[in-house]
Amino acid sequence: MAKVLIVDDAEFLRVRLTKMLNTDGYEVFQAENGLKAVAAYKELHPDVVLMDVTMPEMDGLTALREIVGFDPKARVVMLTALGQESVVLEAVKSGARDFVVKPFEHERVMKAITKLLS
Repeated sequence: MAKVLIVDDAEFLRVRLTKMLNTDGYEVFQAENGLKAVAAYKELHPDVVLMDVTMPEMDGLTALREIVGFDPKARVVMLTALGQESVVLEAVKSGARDFVVKPFEHERVMKAITKLLS
């Protein structure tokens, strides 16, 4: 069973993604900001990370850089709001493997995860 770390400051989004991924057989962990995401990544070594860009304490881009610095093979999918194209470009340059635009559809999230796990 693949492990997925969901990182978003919005609890409703973490819960929604957790339910979606649990239904599809994934083991899911959560973090509410980038600081906790980096610590959770180092402890859990998840197969995939779904991470929001804008969060308190440590934003997603900073957390992405720290995670990739710790594990260059990390598979991180950034969750972005519409209109954040420049942020997406920066995330890809920093090591993100994919991005999903919010509000997202189940199929798009699953496609991103499946692609990274194959």
